[in-house]
Amino acid sequence: MASSIQATRLRKGMLIKLGNDLFRILDLHHLTPGNKRAHVQARLRNIRTGALADEKFRAEVDVERATLDEREMQYLYHDSDHYYFMDTTTFEQIHIPGEALGDSVNYLIPDAIIRVEFYEVEPVGIELPPTVDLVVRETVPGIKGATASAQVKPATLETGLVIQVPPFVNEGDKVRVSTETGEYQSRA
Repeated sequence: MASSIQATRLRKGMLIKLGNDLFRILDLHHLTPGNKRAHVQARLRNIRTGALADEKFRAEVDVERATLDEREMQYLYHDSDHYYFMDTTTFEQIHIPGEALGDSVNYLIPDAIIRVEFYEVEPVGIELPPTVDLVVRETVPGIKGATASAQVKPATLETGLVIQVPPFVNEGDKVRVSTETGEYQSRA
């Protein structure tokens, strides 16, 4: 289950197939050096082994993109290395290694309904909603009468993620965070 995509159309987060291995694109740079041919430099993580690799693709080459199936699942809990999910229709439970999820673990809260990506029968990642609401666990006290301004302070959220928030946000407040950039959006 795969389709081809031109190397210049690759994006961060995509899953591609090289040989018999699946790779998630972690970082990507499109380079056009002087009078030489353009190419795409990609930093990849092997989904099965977790190994990092750097790959250089000529701009005009086609890369095999892995086609994924998605299933709605409920996040249950995590132990030291794995995150556990339950299918909301069949109640079947699966686990995904933490390194396969990467930074997505900073946005997972128990009982959240998310979409889990499968390649054939193997779970390979998750698709997060654009924003999540998280509780502020720790931050310096708010300033009385403070309004939204250019000042920010660090806040530790319930998942351990540390973000910058305006001075009026206090411990116990629920804030909306972008899962794409990891930035504060608003109070929830």
